[in-house]
Order: sequence, then structure tokens, then C-alpha cells
Amino acid sequence: MPWFDWISLFARWFHVIAGVAWIGASFYFIWLDNNLRTPPDWKKEKGIKGDLWAVHGGGFYEVAKYAYGPAQIPEKLHWFKWEAYTTWLSGFFLLGLVYYHGASIYLIDASVMQLSVAEAIARGLGLIFGGLFIYEAACRSPLGRSPVYFAVFLLALITLASYLACHWFSGRGAFMHVGALIGTIMAGNVFFKIMPAQRLMVNAVANKGEIDPAWGEAAKLRSVHNNYFTLPLLFIMISNHYPMTYQHELNWLILVAIGIVSAWIRHYFNLKHIGISRPSVLITGAIGMVLIALWVSMPRSEPVGEFGDNAARVNQVSAPVLTEEQQEVFDIIQTHCANCHGANPTDDIFVVAPLGLMLDNWQQVEARAPLIYQRAAVSKDMPLMNKTAMTEDERQVIARWFTHLQP
Repeated sequence: MPWFDWISLFARWFHVIAGVAWIGASFYFIWLDNNLRTPPDWKKEKGIKGDLWAVHGGGFYEVAKYAYGPAQIPEKLHWFKWEAYTTWLSGFFLLGLVYYHGASIYLIDASVMQLSVAEAIARGLGLIFGGLFIYEAACRSPLGRSPVYFAVFLLALITLASYLACHWFSGRGAFMHVGALIGTIMAGNVFFKIMPAQRLMVNAVANKGEIDPAWGEAAKLRSVHNNYFTLPLLFIMISNHYPMTYQHELNWLILVAIGIVSAWIRHYFNLKHIGISRPSVLITGAIGMVLIALWVSMPRSEPVGEFGDNAARVNQVSAPVLTEEQQEVFDIIQTHCANCHGANPTDDIFVVAPLGLMLDNWQQVEARAPLIYQRAAVSKDMPLMNKTAMTEDERQVIARWFTHLQP
């Protein structure tokens, strides 16, 4: 439906804008905090414990951080929260619009697990909010006071989430749910810890009370968590364009590996901000990415689709006897779609099936009927640029076939 596409367009656009603002602010304040220097004595007498000079856009900027706070809370105090909230709200709206409203198309894959729409949505929400609950509980426990042990715990949590998601959902849907979990944890850090700590601090300064150092320490720790999450999350946001990652039989492990390496690369820049240059971190990160790419690109004896289905195994299934209508649809698919969406694409651009979607036999076509109908007969954006010249009559054949499938 055209209105559905417009809603999707504007939601994605808004989500990207909000995400850029949030991640930009996160990167900036981590950089700012790490680059503050000891101020001159006259500033120390005013209660300033760190300052920084910068030039940008044709002007000089002076930034100061107070040990306690200003003598009087200014009338206009800028808070940085809506960047996080709007990013999460728009992202969750998109998750519902694409993966829950379109669960039968983008989320459920029968070759991975037989799920009803309700079951798939329940598992998805359970993964996201269950993971958030476990993370929050760990942060508030003694485990949260040990950076090393907490890092090991966090890696185990994301690994478990990735494994479960990739064994419940389509590869694309699984990656997006792990991204939704990470994004929810990041927004939760702002809502549950960073903003409350800032309110306590502002109220204390306004009432000339004491500031508990634990407030700032806890808020800063959550900000650091968010900082290391950003690069893995950005990868997940663009991953649906790269089926060689999520269609791999070990897609969950690829997701974890890329997350670890990208967080490690982020560590290089965080060290750089405090004057520590460790090129070895960046070099090993780059080597890690190359090794992942080589591993993923290694030829496999048995092609595997996005959803974990073994193409060779599927093709061994005895071919069903097709009705005249089914045969007509199958012939159209083989003529216009299978050159890209096959175990061994013959297209001059795609060397792996886009979205990991393979349509080599009738079982595969029937399993992906809603997606075929949506892209070929409704939005009509497939075949890509209509390279194979699918006619309007052929699109109507697909539409009639799909209509007859409905109860």
C-alpha cells in the first residue's frame, strides 16, 4: 500500500536523524570529558575543575566543567535526553511496522522455527525487554562495580541474545532484534540512570546541598557503556543490506565477532581522546575485520540461505505436482527472480542472493509467498529496476495466486 511505504519512509528518515543527533552528542561529550585540562588558578577559584578551548565555524569556544556547580542555576539549562528518547521511540515504531506488522514476511522463517505471528512477536519482545531487565539487574549488583567482570557478563548476554535470535527468527529479523536490545539498553541507561543522576545533581546545586559523587560516577559509567555500543549498533542498522552476514549458517557468531571488533576499534578513539596513542588497537581491529570478511567469504560446499535453510537439502525434497496456476507462477519466478534469488545467482551484480532469499524450487516460493506478493505485485519494486522486464500481466498472475492462498 502506498501509504504504508510513506509511513515507513518518514519513520526511517526520522529515526536516522534522531540517531545521528544522539550518537553525535554521545561521541562529543565523551570526547569533551576526556579532553578537559586543568584550568588556571583564577578559574579554580570559581569552582571550575576542567576547561577546554576549541575553534569551529569561524569562532572560538570556551568550555568549562565545574567541580560542584555554578553559583546560580542558569535560567536556560540544556539537557540532552530527547535525542535518545526519540531515537528509541522511532526505532521501536519501525520494528513494529516492519517486523511485527510484517512478521510473516520479514521475521518468521519456518526453516528456522515454526512460529505463529503472536509467538514470534512475544519472543521478540521477551528478548528485548528480558535482556534489558537482566542488564539493569547486573548494573545494580556488585557485578556492576567490576569493569572486567561486567564486560565478560555483557559479552555473554549479547552472545546469548544473538544465538537465540538467530535460532528463532530469519537472519535479518534476528540481527534487528539484537540491535533493538542494544538500543533499548542504551535508551534505558539514559532513562534509568543518567537523567535521574542529573536531576539529583541540579536539585542539589539549586538548593546548595551536597553532591554525592556516586551520582556522577554511575551516570558516566552508563555513558561509557553507550559509547562502546554505538559502532556495533550502527553495523546492525545497515546489516540488512549485506546478506552475506545474516544469511550465513553461523550468523549469530558473525554478529558477535563484528560487535567485539567494532567496540575494540572504538576503544582506540577513546584512548586517543585522553592522549594515549595505541595504533596497535586500530591495527588489530582492522586485521580482525579482514579476518571476519575472509571467513564469511570462504566458499561453502552447501549453500545456505538467509534463514538457515540448506539449499542442497531443500532441493532434494521431492518436487510437488503443481496446478496450472502454480506452474504459471513458478515459471514467472524462474524467469524474473531466480537469476538473483538462487543458490547460485547468474545476475551480473549479485553473487549471493539478496536478503538471502532463494526461490529455486516451489517449496521456497510458497514459503515466501507474502514477500513475493508484496514486492512483485504491490510495491512493484522487484525485479530490481525491472531488469528482466516483468510485465503487468505477470504481476497480476502473482497477485491472483496470492489471493487464492488466503483463507
